[in-house]
Amino acid sequence: MRKRKNTLKLKRSAAHRKSMMANQVCSLIEHKRIRTTLAKAKALRPFAEKLVTIGKKGDVHARRVAKSYLRNDAAVKGLFDEIAPACGNRQGGYCRIIKLGLRASDAAPMAIIEWVDFADQIDNAGDE
Repeated sequence: MRKRKNTLKLKRSAAHRKSMMANQVCSLIEHKRIRTTLAKAKALRPFAEKLVTIGKKGDVHARRVAKSYLRNDAAVKGLFDEIAPACGNRQGGYCRIIKLGLRASDAAPMAIIEWVDFADQIDNAGDE
């Protein structure tokens, strides 16, 4: 019987993949939008959305669980103080992936992943 594939492995070991996802979520929390390959963005979205769901709980245990994933105090603080309250009434779909096209050097498909609730603020900040 066919079983569903749960994770995108990205040709990396489990430890490397876990570390890379944690680093990318920390960057996403800090900058609200990051540019990466399409495969990494698709692997990152479920990881980031689970962390937002944890952040919406807001208790001490949720902070410790988020800290165990992210290993970065500033990112945990940003997740609980900025990202989770902004997504408070949203039931899911906290991230958006926008396809950009191919990278010039190796023709890898590129994408932008961003928080849905912060897209207006990012666009307005670029105009100033």
